[in-house]
Amino acid sequence: MIEVTYPDKSRRSYESGITAFAALEDYPLPNNRTLLAAEVDGVAVDLSTVLTSDISINPLTFDADIGKEVYWHTSAHILAQAVKTVFPTAKLAIGPPIDAGFYYDFGFERAFTPEDLDRIEGEVHSIMKADYPLQRMESSQKDAIPFFQDRDESYKVEIIESISDPSVSMYRQGDFIDLCRGPHVPSTGRIGAFKVLSGAGAYWRGDEHNPMLQRIYGISFPTQEELDQHLHLLEEAKRRDHRKLGKELELFSVSDETGPGLILWHPKGAMVRHLIETFWREQHLERGYELVYSPHIARLDLWKQSGHLDFYQENMFASMPVEGNAYQLKPMNCPFHIIIYKSRLRSYRDLPLRWAELGTVYRHERSGVLHGLLRVRGFTQDDAHIFCRPDQLADEVVGIIEFTFATLRRFGFEHFETFLSTRPEHAVGSDEDWQHATDSLESALQRLDVPYTTDPGEGVFYGPKIDIKIRDVLGRAWQCSTIQLDFNLPQRFGLAFTGPDGKPHQPIMIHRAIFGSIERFMGILIEHFAGAFPTWLAPVQVKVLTLGETQSSYASDLVVQLKQQGFRAEADLRSEKMNLKIREAETAKVPYMLVVGDREVTAGTVSIRKRKDGPAGTMTRAAFIEMLAAEMSEHVSTSLAPTPS
Repeated sequence: MIEVTYPDKSRRSYESGITAFAALEDYPLPNNRTLLAAEVDGVAVDLSTVLTSDISINPLTFDADIGKEVYWHTSAHILAQAVKTVFPTAKLAIGPPIDAGFYYDFGFERAFTPEDLDRIEGEVHSIMKADYPLQRMESSQKDAIPFFQDRDESYKVEIIESISDPSVSMYRQGDFIDLCRGPHVPSTGRIGAFKVLSGAGAYWRGDEHNPMLQRIYGISFPTQEELDQHLHLLEEAKRRDHRKLGKELELFSVSDETGPGLILWHPKGAMVRHLIETFWREQHLERGYELVYSPHIARLDLWKQSGHLDFYQENMFASMPVEGNAYQLKPMNCPFHIIIYKSRLRSYRDLPLRWAELGTVYRHERSGVLHGLLRVRGFTQDDAHIFCRPDQLADEVVGIIEFTFATLRRFGFEHFETFLSTRPEHAVGSDEDWQHATDSLESALQRLDVPYTTDPGEGVFYGPKIDIKIRDVLGRAWQCSTIQLDFNLPQRFGLAFTGPDGKPHQPIMIHRAIFGSIERFMGILIEHFAGAFPTWLAPVQVKVLTLGETQSSYASDLVVQLKQQGFRAEADLRSEKMNLKIREAETAKVPYMLVVGDREVTAGTVSIRKRKDGPAGTMTRAAFIEMLAAEMSEHVSTSLAPTPS
């Protein structure tokens, strides 16, 4: 007999040899979901898995992240079977689940057309209807290689040859067999609703020196309603794409003449960036930080000492010779802050030191991964480094977490996911240091009552960390903020402070970013607001629209008055129809439009239109300015919220 422990801590005894499905057959599932797979002692397995010892078991449905992975992994296999049925000469590469759906890569002589994708999707639905069982097959590596060679599946052969394990697993569904570790749902009929999304090119193993493969993306859900909702979100995401909006709103651009991954900020985008950075600087000064600046290059020896040349060289641009010495574009800001720390002796009374910098760094990203503002080669980190004593660590982390949430909320984000990552297998620093640092992070989260998930072993080699993800208006998670403790760099650079005992002690270094980078955060903001920034962030806050030439002087005077009060205003004095002017201002996402005609000129008033809301009444110029100042003061610090004179 074996004992099975369930998520509710109940236990049952069964004869050895029972399957995971039989052990879960009567266990209640939430939300009327279908059982897809099982988690046995923390490992996802097929429902057909035989249980032979005491275990803990957890049912996996689509509501669980691991359940989604299993569901989408099976869907990728169904996609592969459909492609092989429609195009028998296509060669199988890989087909993993991803954050939202799955893809499968194929070796094929041409790109798949929209018509091809429609045919493939039709075959997918036939495979789902056939309800083929997915059967796990075990094989030796020796036998698996000729098996796939006979099928002319060269990519599968290459994968098998790279596996150190002498045995491999495969899955059969109908006549289709694929190399796979699994697990999978029991049968193809368990997939409720399926959509082939798009095709794209992808290099084999992500290396541009390898053959170009044809990638097909797909998505699946248990119900058509869930699929329709997801497709709606995809359309909304496409409408909000920051690359599209960045061009339409004249915020930024990327040019081949300057180089891919290098952002050109246009005046309107630069204004938004200026507002973000001004707010950032003010908040840091208010919270006891000091601002520092560092150069864009440094001697290569600095990066050798920091370890970046050993651990990060593939992401660094080539060094450049300067008067017989090698210099390097900086991929990080931290070594410069360390050199500032070392510029004089430090006492325990000096700590903590909180230094912040909007420092531009450069990283050699592959062209294939560059993506608008979200993945670039030159970007500005909202970097800060804190040097503190061990007894100050917990309080400093509390302050950083409070600062982070307050800042992100100011930009319209309210939903967060927090992760605590602990010591990995290979790490520097003593067990005692790691334990103290991890306890400090955990204590800070608990003091602030912040819900968090522990990621065992996912810390960086130099210390544990806290990562905070934000969720945008579409529910997408974005990794922005991070708090990382570092034992490595203080040791490498011999950092010290003189303690009360007169002896040198090593400080703890905290790496901290709230936005991650200005570029990436700007991209997230554009998509979160669909380009319609809140009034305090809008590059143009007010557009004055005239009905005819006779109001030009009044409108120009109003713009001057608004600018004198610190608002960003423009006038549209063209001899165009008012509907066109309004439409263009709304397309430009201007928060307020002030329509002026002869009646407004005579009365000294403005007719107000709000973005999206339309007409909002008439009021005097002074009343409008007072209203706008009040709105601004609700959202930003004093210097960014003008007060009418």
